[in-house]
Amino acid sequence: MTTKPQPSPKARTGVAGLDDILVGGLSPGHVYLLEGSPGTGKTTIALQFLLEGARAGETGLYITMSETEQELRDGAASHGWVLGDGVQVFELVPPENLLDDAHQQSLLYSSDLELGETTKAVFEAIERARPVRIVIDSLSEIRLLAQSSLRYRRQILAMKHYFAKQGATVLMLDDLTTDTNDKTVHSLAHGVIRLEELTPGYGAERRRLRVIKYRGQSFRGGFHDFIIAEGGIQVFPRLVSGEHKTGFARTVLASGIGELDSLLGGGIEQGSSTLLMGPAGAGKSLLAVQFAVSAASRGEKAALFIFDEELSLLIDRTRLMGMDLNALCASGNLFIEQVDAAELSPGEFTDRVRSRVDRFGVKTVVIDGLNGYQAAMPEEQFLILHIHELLQYLNRQGASTFLTVAQHGLVGDMKSPVDITYLADTVILLRYFEAFGQVRRAISIIKKRFGTHENTIREIRIDSRGIAIGKPIAGFQGVLRGTPAFAEGDRDRLLEDR
Repeated sequence: MTTKPQPSPKARTGVAGLDDILVGGLSPGHVYLLEGSPGTGKTTIALQFLLEGARAGETGLYITMSETEQELRDGAASHGWVLGDGVQVFELVPPENLLDDAHQQSLLYSSDLELGETTKAVFEAIERARPVRIVIDSLSEIRLLAQSSLRYRRQILAMKHYFAKQGATVLMLDDLTTDTNDKTVHSLAHGVIRLEELTPGYGAERRRLRVIKYRGQSFRGGFHDFIIAEGGIQVFPRLVSGEHKTGFARTVLASGIGELDSLLGGGIEQGSSTLLMGPAGAGKSLLAVQFAVSAASRGEKAALFIFDEELSLLIDRTRLMGMDLNALCASGNLFIEQVDAAELSPGEFTDRVRSRVDRFGVKTVVIDGLNGYQAAMPEEQFLILHIHELLQYLNRQGASTFLTVAQHGLVGDMKSPVDITYLADTVILLRYFEAFGQVRRAISIIKKRFGTHENTIREIRIDSRGIAIGKPIAGFQGVLRGTPAFAEGDRDRLLEDR
């Protein structure tokens, strides 16, 4: 009986997120292309690739044609790395005679000499070091020396055959500073990874990568956000909720406010998403925080991700209402993060949420609010897809999610900057309305997928004692429009509640 040959263990890149995208790493013994404009992080990934090999006992060789060895070591030192014996650096400099003016004129083109000298020096360095992992930086220099696409292709093909005989895993870097339309190496490489840098109209630059090609291997397609931080590249694989299915008992999450729980038919089901909509100042954030505080007070884990409000202001104003967020944070049951939409990519934000759920067992997540989250997205349709995958993931982990979105306007016909009501399992609507010279607030449940809920409209009051939900208001119409018409029998009761 013939046995199926087992694949060789993959060569990990040293970048955890990239290894996840590549389903383990790079297949050993092949040539890979890592391309991107200057400053996108190619050298950093290449160094992490060699350092990861050194940790596994594999010799690495960095052949640099565009940077000096000292520049390379200084760049590594900025991340806290030391290129020891496991990572050798070969700095390829032009031969001395090619720098001599007396030898510049020849019957042969100087590029013929330089290309041959370059290839010979590369092969000699590899013969001396016998590396398992090789980085060549960069192909732009070889392309310039080749001068024609045909010579360039032949040269890369010859190098590929040489590397195959050596059995080394090779990472070729290309900075795309010459002919960006030349796909010669794409067809010859076993895999191609492209790094991109985007510059928004405001805020920090955004970086993302995409695996264009990987022969005979599965990988996670699409764009994936990444950052260059001290300590190396951090890649945030695109979230695919279908890969994260778990089983859990669906219990009910109570808010701690009896009237609100009654309005919700007992509370919010675990593993569901709730959207709180309304104009600015209607109480969306406080209601969402109330659920998180209630969960943390019961000893469960909860997390707040604050986009729109200054964190210290939220802590101070909730303390006046009897919610001590600092104490709950000190207990380890509540996590609060201030999110700067101008500095954070959507992929990094999703990774932060996942980290709280996966590592700390958070079961109540508050995202306040979607208006700030939308500012981090290039286009609205991408926001819908991000939110859909994030909500599906959180639901499948048994986490209850609360999102707030501020609608435009204060009373009358109001519109949301993005419509995700169809994605949420429960939708809570808050409104202002005018009654007897006062501005008052109303709350109602307009959607709930799990179980029953009240169809009534209740008044909600927010003061120094916290949140209070009144009895159902009946006998008049127009509250949600902001200009109700009262029946005479309800006038007296509403006056008593003032």
